[in-house]
Amino acid sequence: MSKTFPVRHALGTALLALFLTGAATETFAQSASDAFHSGRKGRKADKEQQQDKGSAAKVEAKYPNATREEPEAKASAKLSAKLKKIFDAYGENDPAVVVPLADEMIANDKANAYERAISARLAAASLVGEDDAKAMAYLQKALDFNGLSNNEHYDSMLMLGQLQMQGDDDAKGLATIDKLIAETRTTNPEVLAIKGNALYRLERYPEAIAALTQAIDVAGAEAKPEWQQLLMASYFDSDQPAKAAEIAEAALAKSPDDKKLQLNLASIYMQAGQNDKAIALLEKMRAKGQLTEDRDYRNLYALYLNTEGREKEGIAVINEGLDKGVIKPDYKTYVALGQAYYFTDQPALAIESYQKGAPLAPDGEAYLNLARILWSENRLGEAKQAAQKALDKGVKKPEEARKVLAQKG
Repeated sequence: MSKTFPVRHALGTALLALFLTGAATETFAQSASDAFHSGRKGRKADKEQQQDKGSAAKVEAKYPNATREEPEAKASAKLSAKLKKIFDAYGENDPAVVVPLADEMIANDKANAYERAISARLAAASLVGEDDAKAMAYLQKALDFNGLSNNEHYDSMLMLGQLQMQGDDDAKGLATIDKLIAETRTTNPEVLAIKGNALYRLERYPEAIAALTQAIDVAGAEAKPEWQQLLMASYFDSDQPAKAAEIAEAALAKSPDDKKLQLNLASIYMQAGQNDKAIALLEKMRAKGQLTEDRDYRNLYALYLNTEGREKEGIAVINEGLDKGVIKPDYKTYVALGQAYYFTDQPALAIESYQKGAPLAPDGEAYLNLARILWSENRLGEAKQAAQKALDKGVKKPEEARKVLAQKG
């Protein structure tokens, strides 16, 4: 089997999706909205201003150990109305309005660092999922203006790193996340998990294991299942299948009916050469009706056919899959079935299977095997016909087919 973990790409994508959701984007802009409203001047009564300030004071510092000095994140009275228009347009989910208004604010020589940065941030938030390249450009501007609160500044950096990874620039995404961690000294498990994801995608498995282990340890009971799966994959791809199996078995004990987890564990067992364990697990899934895809059945029958003395069980799996319409009736299926019948001394059924599979094969190898079996069963006329078809479709050893054709009788 392939060394690559079977759900590698899916895991990386799923982990990114945990953070790049509509809800995350709304939260990304909401703290900016809170800061804007708490900082507005001249349009509210003093009492309302005090209430806003009190609300702002209660905002939890996400990065309390940041080395960056917290700037004064306020909108000027002169540009407050224009900034409000950008927030209102963002609230209407209208990038076509948000972006031009943000550009206008960014270009305004009277705008301060906060007004420019928050405008760029809102433009980015409105473009995520629509035009990620532009969103990243605006996020970089927001960081360069250096006018946001630490929460907003580093949330922007975090979003930039994730978008870089989503755009398959994992090295740049990792550099951005590393910069965030270095400047904030954060031990936020979600940030650590994103770093682990980037390292995994870059095939830096030992470092990925360290980051993911730390994320899981810090999160404790709140650790996301996807982090465990990614850690499992990191061990698997670093040639530590026993460690990967240990994690998978613990996770499976909590979610015994999780199909993906069971298939991953079966794959780990196969990588570790523990085919009996893989078969037992897949058979449990089969009994519960969880083998619902072509590859599920193929994995199980391949295990049986590659285990001496278990060909009959492989035959049963293939026939069940065909009867259920789950296994595709292609040449690979029929050739596997033909071989299994042949090795279990059922030549008539082997011939029948090869007769179904040979016409579907891309070359003449299946026809050549059919010719050999027919010849051994003293059906020389049919054997010669199969040998000729083998030559017509092409085989690696044409002399074998010609040998059958040269027989007399």
